[in-house]
Amino acid sequence: MLSRVASNIYWLGRYLQRAENTARLVNVNSLLLLDLPRGIPFGWQPLIQIVGADDLYRSIYGEDYSELNVVRFLLLDQRNPGSIHSSLHTAREIIRTVRDAMPREVWEKLNDLHYFVIGQGEGALTRSRRGAFLQRVIDNTMLVYSVLTLNMSQDVGFQFLRIGTNLEQADMTTRILDVRSVSLIDPTGRPEQLAPLYNIQWMSVLRSLTAYQMYRRHVRARVNRTGVLRFLLQNREFPRSVMFCLSTIAMTRSHLPESRSVERTLWRVRALVQDANVDKLVETGLHELLDEIQLGLSDLHEAVTQSFFRVE
Repeated sequence: MLSRVASNIYWLGRYLQRAENTARLVNVNSLLLLDLPRGIPFGWQPLIQIVGADDLYRSIYGEDYSELNVVRFLLLDQRNPGSIHSSLHTAREIIRTVRDAMPREVWEKLNDLHYFVIGQGEGALTRSRRGAFLQRVIDNTMLVYSVLTLNMSQDVGFQFLRIGTNLEQADMTTRILDVRSVSLIDPTGRPEQLAPLYNIQWMSVLRSLTAYQMYRRHVRARVNRTGVLRFLLQNREFPRSVMFCLSTIAMTRSHLPESRSVERTLWRVRALVQDANVDKLVETGLHELLDEIQLGLSDLHEAVTQSFFRVE
C-alpha cells in the first residue's frame, strides 16, 4: 500500500475518533452542570486543557473561558483543527482522496453528518438544543466507523485505521484522567460535604467515555478515584481503556511490515501502564505517570509515521 494512502487511512481513524470524543466531552460537561448543586464553582476551561489547545484558545478568545466561547471553540470553530466541524471536514476530505479503498456508504454517511453539523451547529450553542445535537454527532460517527469495520476489507489499510483509532482513544483517555484528577470543585468547606460531589465528578469521567455501566460490572464497587483510574488505565476488556487500546495496536503488528522502533515504543508504553501502582500514584505522582504515558503515545505516533508514512 502506498504510504500516502496508509497515512490518510490512519488519520481518518484519528479524526473520526476525535470528533466523537469531543462531542462526548462537551455533552457530559453540560450534564454535569445539572448534577452539581447551585453555588458550586464550575468552569469550562478544563475541556480546553483536556484537548491540549490552551495556547490556541487564548490566541483566539483571550482569557474568556465562558461556556459560549468554549463550546463554540470545540464544536464549530474552524480555526481549531480539533473541533468537531474541523475533524469531520478533514475526515471527509481524506475519504474523498481514498474513495477507492473505502465502502461507498462511508462517504454518504460522513457527508450527511458533515452537512448536519454545518446546518445545525449554531443551534447547539444553546443548552436546550445541545444535547440532541451532540448525541446525533456521537451516534453518526459510531455509525460511520461501524460501516468501515463491517464493510472494509481487513487488509493493511484496515490495520492502519485500527492503529489511528486506538491511538487517538488512548490519548484522549489519558488526557481526561490527567485533568479530572485535579478536582474542579473549590475545596473550601467541610470534607464530608464535598465527598459526594467528588464522586459525581468521577462518575462524569466514566460517562464521558461511556464507561459507567462497565465499571460497575467489572469493579463491583462504588465509584471512587482509585477505582476509576485503575479501570480506565489497566482494564484489558473495556475498549476505551488505555491498556485495551495499546493491546489492539499490538495485534495489528503481525499484519504490517516489521518495525523495531514501533515495537520498542509500543512495549515501553504498555509496560508503563501495566506496571503502574495506581494506589500509590494517586497520592504521590499520578500526573507524572500520565504525562509520561502521553509522551509515550506521542513517540508511538512518531514511530508509526517514520516507519510507514515517510517517503525517502
